[in-house]
Formats: sequence, C-alpha cells, structure tokens
Amino acid sequence: MKLFFCGDVVGRSGRDVVLEQLPRFKKEQAIDFIVVNADNAAGGFGVTAALCKDFFEAGADVVTGGDHIWDQKEIIPYISSEKRLLRPQNFPERTPGTGHGIYTTVTGKKVMVLHLLGQVFHKEHAECPFATADKILSSVKLGGGVAAIIVDIHAEATSEKMAMGQYLDGRVSMVVGSHTHVPTMDARVLPKKTGYQTDAGMCGDYNSVIGFKPEAPLERFLSKMTKIRLEPGSGPGTLCGLLVETNDNTGLATRCEAVQLPGPLK
Repeated sequence: MKLFFCGDVVGRSGRDVVLEQLPRFKKEQAIDFIVVNADNAAGGFGVTAALCKDFFEAGADVVTGGDHIWDQKEIIPYISSEKRLLRPQNFPERTPGTGHGIYTTVTGKKVMVLHLLGQVFHKEHAECPFATADKILSSVKLGGGVAAIIVDIHAEATSEKMAMGQYLDGRVSMVVGSHTHVPTMDARVLPKKTGYQTDAGMCGDYNSVIGFKPEAPLERFLSKMTKIRLEPGSGPGTLCGLLVETNDNTGLATRCEAVQLPGPLK
C-alpha cells in the first residue's frame, strides 16, 4: 500500500496548495490512503466542517487536529458525528469525538489511524501518549486485522516524537510527527520496518515564521507583547508530507520519502 501524510495545513496558503496539489499527487502516485493534519487550517487556528469537507473532496481519507482542534467552536458538534475527523486520543474520555479509527479503502483494505498529543511543553496535560498507544494497538494486529497503521504524533519536543517512533517501531506502518511546522531531514525506515519522520513540516507559506506573517512573531520576540494577533502568511504555499509504501503481507514499511510540492523548499 501507499500511505501519504500531509503536514499541518496553515491558513489559506496551506489550504490552496493542498487542494491544488493533492488530487494530482494522489493520482500520479496511486496512493491508497491519505491523512491531512488540519490543526491550523482555519485562519491559522483550528479547522471547520466546511474545510474538512474540502479536504475529503480533494482526496483525504482522514483529517487530524492537535492542540488547536477546539479553536473553532463549530467543530464540536461536527467532530461528534464525523468519524473521519480525529482529535488526540489521549484527551479525557468525555471529550467529544475520538482519536482513532479503522477505515476501509476503495479496494477493501482496513487502515487504522491513531492521533496522539505530546506532553512535553504542552499545556493540555493530556494522558501519556505511550500508554494510550499501547491501549489502542492492543486490539489490532498489523498485517492481520488491519493492512496498515498510521500514527500522527502532534508534539513540540523532537525527543518525544523520536521516542514514539522507536517505541512503535515494528508495531505500526508509519509514525509521523506534526505541530512544529518545519520539516525534518530524517525521513527513513526504522530498523524494525516502520516508516518515520520527526516532523513532516507544514503545508503553507514558508516565507514566514512557522506559517505566520513575520511582523507579529518578531514583535513578540522583540517587545514581549504576546497579545499581538498572528496572521497566516499569504504567499505561495508548499505542500510538505511523508509518503510511505508498505509490504502487502506484513503492513510494515518498505519505502519512506519526504515530499515537498512546489515552492521555496522544492
């Protein structure tokens, strides 16, 4: 199978490049399953039902969020009914929505997606993502009940994301980091055959500060005035993501490649 993950979509530039590039890329690469992280898609803060529908129409099978999942209040009733939109699984059980699911591809194969939030430097005080992963994965068998397992670990610390990759190596098809908006140069197949990248980067304007116009972040650094409103960058966007190909029998990775379409990184 071919699995593709789109890094955090930031603002209109990110949305535009994903909606433009994803359908073509999906067709050219014959991708079987796509996950889009949309944690910053709505003006840089969260995602809406309408934007989720746009991503689904463009080829996404699942949309994940992160620490900004609740920024748009309208998302609460939507996430309660739309199982293809995931919030982090390690939120409390009473939280609306879910953080994992098993989905069926057009060819009838089953794919699990698990969305986790890191603990280091995050104010949400979520439950342990490692223990949460153990709990969810105990109910499935890679290469048996499911053909592939994709894990989106939305975390600040590279060490926490790398630890998750090592912890789940050989148990899932793909562990990919999101949240920090800068693509790392370490896309690879781990020793036990899990595809891995510490952070896929963002889909958005890279002539920016992590997707936002430089003026407000610079002022925050220079004056410590933290209440200045952040605005997403409006320049041409780059789609950044991770492409993983798996063995049809085991569900483990045989190929792992970082993707940048088009823009300054390309």
